[in-house]
Amino acid sequence: MADLLRSTLLTEAGFAHGFSLRTGGVSEGPFASLNLGRGLGDPTAAVETNHRRFAEAVGYVPGSLFELSQVHGRRVREAEPGEDPALVRQEEGDGLFARRAGLAVGIRVADCMPVLLAHPRSGDVAAVHAGWRGVEQRIVTAAVEALGHPPAELLVAIGPHIRQARFEVGEEVAERLAAVAGDGPQVVDRSGAKPHVDLTTIVRRELAGAGVTQVDDVGGCTHADPARFFSYRREGTTGRHLAAIVARG
Repeated sequence: MADLLRSTLLTEAGFAHGFSLRTGGVSEGPFASLNLGRGLGDPTAAVETNHRRFAEAVGYVPGSLFELSQVHGRRVREAEPGEDPALVRQEEGDGLFARRAGLAVGIRVADCMPVLLAHPRSGDVAAVHAGWRGVEQRIVTAAVEALGHPPAELLVAIGPHIRQARFEVGEEVAERLAAVAGDGPQVVDRSGAKPHVDLTTIVRRELAGAGVTQVDDVGGCTHADPARFFSYRREGTTGRHLAAIVARG
């Protein structure tokens, strides 16, 4: 079975979900071992075995997970009963939400921030891929709005991603992200040769501004921990993690 991290908030509310680690799969070489990304050069049979293991660990039917072709944008799309997950996966977007009990939505990452959202009263859920471009475009706010519930009723879990100490960027990107963060504690560290940006704080501030008060950060820096995480910035050719959540009644 695949190895996962879980959010205490989501678990206590009864939502099946998980943030994958890189361990517990069958892939080899740079994709070892739980690579959940397709089309990267990892044999298809290995990737599908990894997906089955992840589905079993999270708690949904293998092959039923809805994903998108991620493009670092702001589009959030509803996954609906009767749709073919393989066809939905060909569509571009970076967020999915579901309202029908049993539907699973997920996003892939290898340094970007995975964000899972849930509404306990309705059982509705969402999964968001928040790279720095998505953070700049406020995709997390787009997901909150798409769910359509009072923000204070939402539960949000932030998964493992590249943290400030490792997220080195150019000055232009630093300025753009600082503008998104607005007033408050600094999110850009300029003490080194290049700026380092705190995406976690930016997203937390964005959620607070949207009215979301219940947020759980499960921890983990993908770039700093090669034993547990894939990192595109660190390795280039590497696997992908999945963050997934299942709607409940």
